[in-house]
Amino acid sequence: MTFRAVWALCATCVVAWSPAVVAQGQKAGPLTLPQALQRAANANPRIATADRTIGMADGRREQANALPNPTLGVEIDNFASGQSGVVQGAETTLQLSQLIELGGKRDARVQAALGDYDAARWEREAARLALLSETTIAFVEALSVQRRIQLLDRQAAALEKLVPQMQRRVEAGASSPAEVSRTQAAVGLARLERERARMALAVARRELAALMGMDRPDFAAVSGDFGRIARPAPFDAAVKAIEDNPQLMRWTAVRARRDAELLSARLKAVPDVTASVAWRYYGQTSDNALRLGASMPIPVLDRNRGGIREAQEAAQRTEAERAQNRLTLIAVVGKAHDSASGALQQVELLRRTVLPAARAALATIETGYGQGRFTLLEILDTYRTVADAELMEHDALASFHTAVATIEGLIGSPVSLARAR
Repeated sequence: MTFRAVWALCATCVVAWSPAVVAQGQKAGPLTLPQALQRAANANPRIATADRTIGMADGRREQANALPNPTLGVEIDNFASGQSGVVQGAETTLQLSQLIELGGKRDARVQAALGDYDAARWEREAARLALLSETTIAFVEALSVQRRIQLLDRQAAALEKLVPQMQRRVEAGASSPAEVSRTQAAVGLARLERERARMALAVARRELAALMGMDRPDFAAVSGDFGRIARPAPFDAAVKAIEDNPQLMRWTAVRARRDAELLSARLKAVPDVTASVAWRYYGQTSDNALRLGASMPIPVLDRNRGGIREAQEAAQRTEAERAQNRLTLIAVVGKAHDSASGALQQVELLRRTVLPAARAALATIETGYGQGRFTLLEILDTYRTVADAELMEHDALASFHTAVATIEGLIGSPVSLARAR
């Protein structure tokens, strides 16, 4: 998956934003989705951890290419015997030896380290995609709760407008004082729901701030067009796009590493040669001599059969692990796709039939209530119907945007924008 595809998640949730990106410390104006994504990518320690993992893998790759160190040895023979404590004929040997790896062991070791390095890079891309997706979902949650507060404020204000009208009806003897109390109770319940939403907003802001690497939020609000809809890609297209997900691409590098480890296990049975050169000094005759030597283990008792079998099983296990990972991703995408499709149908139904009918009924009853043609129960019931329909639309939009963000976090590309409704 390319770097461009990772940053394409900035279009997630089809939230409209300002083109200007505010610096991290700036508090003026509400927070937009591109700003949240940029700050999360720059400040979240998850990315720094992934970078350090890549650095560690690069260090292992460098070390795998290193040659064995030579060995320097000194031997002194016949240096202490007899009454004198020191024999004049001591023999001193200074030896330098070097292990020579045969069969391509170092190349196999390097290839295994390269696979490990490539896997770490894919893991970083997967971590980045997951972070961007989580940040988008947290942003949607904050924007959703913020919009819910606005809906509850509007509903409470609409109910509050009924109180003076009811008081006039009570004064005229057309209604009971209990109707005023009942309306005030309805207003109180709406305000209570609003306060609960405000507490939820504080939690959502803190979670979003944590993803952006902050101890506490430095923004008062988030900004976006919550009502716009993006139609998700067809499920078959999403499944095909999953093949480019970094979580799956990582298994190619893992297979390369395990194949190299299998080769290393097989080459372990090939004996290495230790070559040596030595200088010997004979104290009794003051003669010097040059010695050459070579040694190698005899692969009779241990041919690393167990290690080879383990490496073979690990290499063959890779395909099963990748298949399991792929099925898990497909299940997540399928669940999110079904959720987005269902939420989209709910929004369309609510906007096409339920909301217009409920609002038309409310307008009729509001007009007729002032003329005494409807009761308090009828107008409160109609207000509740409109309020419930608006909140149902709101919940469906939140579910839709969250599902879309989940899909985009797995396929690594934004959905196509649909016509605003």
